[in-house]
Amino acid sequence: MGLAAVVAVVFAVYISILASDLNRQAATFDLGKLEQMESASVILDRNDKIFGQIYVENRETVPYDQLPRDLVNAAVAVEDAKFYQHGGYDFFGIIRAALKNLIAGHVRQGGSTITQQLARNSYALTQKTFRRKLLEIFLARRIEENFGKQKIMELYLNRIYFGGGLYGAEAAARGYFGKSAREMSLAECATLAGLIKSPNRLSPWTDRAASRDTRNYALDRMRELDFISRERCASAQAEEIVTGSRQNAQGQTYAVDYIRQQVIAAVGWDRAMNEGFRIHTTIDVDLQTVAEDSLGSNLERVEQHPDYKHQTYAEYAANFRKAKANGTMSDQPTPEYLQGAVIGLDNETGDILVLVGGRDFEHNQYDRALQAKRPAGTAMLPFVYATAFEKGTFPGSLVEDSPLDNRAVMIGGTTGILGEWGPESAENRYEGAMTARQAFAKSKNGATVRIGMNAGVDSVLQLCSAAGIRSSLRPYPATFLGSSEITLAELALAYTIFPNGGWRPNTAHILERIEEKDGTVVWDAKPTRTRQIVIKSETAYEVHSCLVDALESGTGKAARTQFGLKKLPAAGKTGTAYDFTDALFAGYDSNFTCAVWMGFDKPQKIYRGAFGGELALPVWVDIMNTAAEHYPPREITRPANLKEVEICSRSGLLATDKCYDAVATASGNAVQRRTTYMEITTPTQMPTEPCNVHGEPRTRLVRDLPSGDLPRAELAVDLSEVTPVIVKSPTLLADKDPYNSLKPTLKPEPEPETKKEVAENAKIDNSASESRVTSTKPEKVSGPASESINQAPDSAAPIRKAIPVEPQEKKPVEIRRAISVKPLDQVNEEELLKSATPPPTDLGE
Repeated sequence: MGLAAVVAVVFAVYISILASDLNRQAATFDLGKLEQMESASVILDRNDKIFGQIYVENRETVPYDQLPRDLVNAAVAVEDAKFYQHGGYDFFGIIRAALKNLIAGHVRQGGSTITQQLARNSYALTQKTFRRKLLEIFLARRIEENFGKQKIMELYLNRIYFGGGLYGAEAAARGYFGKSAREMSLAECATLAGLIKSPNRLSPWTDRAASRDTRNYALDRMRELDFISRERCASAQAEEIVTGSRQNAQGQTYAVDYIRQQVIAAVGWDRAMNEGFRIHTTIDVDLQTVAEDSLGSNLERVEQHPDYKHQTYAEYAANFRKAKANGTMSDQPTPEYLQGAVIGLDNETGDILVLVGGRDFEHNQYDRALQAKRPAGTAMLPFVYATAFEKGTFPGSLVEDSPLDNRAVMIGGTTGILGEWGPESAENRYEGAMTARQAFAKSKNGATVRIGMNAGVDSVLQLCSAAGIRSSLRPYPATFLGSSEITLAELALAYTIFPNGGWRPNTAHILERIEEKDGTVVWDAKPTRTRQIVIKSETAYEVHSCLVDALESGTGKAARTQFGLKKLPAAGKTGTAYDFTDALFAGYDSNFTCAVWMGFDKPQKIYRGAFGGELALPVWVDIMNTAAEHYPPREITRPANLKEVEICSRSGLLATDKCYDAVATASGNAVQRRTTYMEITTPTQMPTEPCNVHGEPRTRLVRDLPSGDLPRAELAVDLSEVTPVIVKSPTLLADKDPYNSLKPTLKPEPEPETKKEVAENAKIDNSASESRVTSTKPEKVSGPASESINQAPDSAAPIRKAIPVEPQEKKPVEIRRAISVKPLDQVNEEELLKSATPPPTDLGE
């Protein structure tokens, strides 16, 4: 007995010393740290909708009154049934939990109270030692002495880990179920409570069956403790667990990643990751969702094309999941499937409303909307035409669409003929002379190169730079057709000059402001909304009108006929790069500009015929239709200085009443078709000459009037002072003159003829004249010489002069001068000389 008493005393002393030491050590912990939790910064769109977070620990703290009662009861039922009775630890609870776990064969109930778990998680008490467990108890008791039960539960549910990278009940609710914690159902509350024991293993993203079992156990415990009725328990256990996408929950999108970079640059890494800011951005989450969904579905459609011979997204995703499950991610190659990107801007402010940098952020984090530089193809045409219009060309100007020596362009090679590089139609062909408007709408490359060469390479590059394209463009004609690499963001910003009337926002941006939780502004975007003037408003509208034609009847016409673009005022241009490696579409309405790209990270042919109007255009249409619902567009106003003028499309000059072409109908009959249309132009661009293809405009025939004091035309040189050069030898060296190069030689006037010869000659000329007037068919002329109207007469034959039919008195020769033709409304009808219509002739007979 004495020995036992001694041992007991020694043990009591040891426990007393240990307790005193642990109590002293527990007192050293700063209880203020309980509330110092790394909190995720919440990303809000332009309408204050949450669409992402940035964090080290994905956590969003909420007060106790925003935690559902069912979640509190579920946590108590599963983790600490005596929570409201004990003072920080439950000695009998520890023994009871040990016995239950022993009977079950695995851990079903923890021995630590909720307060002990809070202490362990807050101060990283992770050592698996007896002393650590005792220190946890003493620290829990101290916490209980300083905080009430509600505050302890609030701190606990905001701090603990729920698996899947989610910390705290609020982040877990949003991550797993896509809703705030206070909106969770009983079944969802029980699901979260069931995860606390082993969050990663029991996560519904990892093992749905195990997660369902722990949920049902939590519901049973709640029923046993009379927290819920039997009916509610049965109903909740019958529900299926519905969870959201793990990628979305972790905020792994290209837009969120770019916002994270911008926030870190604004406030620093530590503050961005830990202080739980509310980050206001320019993103429109509804447009963003439509863009992501449309891009994904259309890329899958392209992969189903029979000529697509590359890796598909589904193939890579399956291998990616296997590598992740097997822990072999280090051996996983980079994806080689077809990629895509989208960016959408507010025309006036440069706000980024849509940003999709690729197909799957988890597979590859390379942002193709902001970082990738790819050839824009024929989507660069608007800047070439804008440069030309700035220099005096107008949409009605004539340009040649014909083969071009590729040594001047060097696309796809340095020799040969420039083919239709990056054609926008499988039926593309050279069409000869056409207006600049037609060449633009049809994406005619030969014509575009000629327009660009006329405007000048340096001028085109300067305009592109002013429009916001910072990438280096090669100073060669190939750049006219988009061979130089630029980013999709640069292309979209540059396109805003057309709906804006010639100016663009200074830069595109995505951050608006950063606030503390209480609304205190930490960082604000500079309010300066500077405008960069690039081209004249008249030029911008001329290009805009061409872009409208390109969308309505040109290479983008499938937008309405096939892909369902609504009746809204929009414009845009397709883009197809050499050998079908890149497909683009860029376009806009009055409020919103959007650019879409598809291609491979390592440039290679998608398939032959992969036009921008077939691949990228459907995505653009889906986004524009949604944008029109949120931001209704208006018609873009035409500048007052632009006038309409009737132009002949065959000449690019002012129309006349003779501008008709004979066109054969289906029945074979020839009909006259008017070749003119109304074109817009500035006074300085407007042509001054009439059409030279269909002849001069019809003149008014008026009888000769007295010369009056009309000015005479004078020679620039006094012929009396010029010594004529005498030809001393034949000018033709060959025996024959097949090209009729010799001109008739003027002979001196012959000696005056006698009266008899004059009379005879008059009779001959008269009879010949009468035969020409009365005959309905000309005499058939044979021989090659007859085919030329301007055949030279025999040089030996004298040049005959017109003489009157009857002899008249000799009068001095009257020199007639040109008389101006008065406007038709100033000439009397009787003064007009009206000639009879000559009878039809048949030159073939």
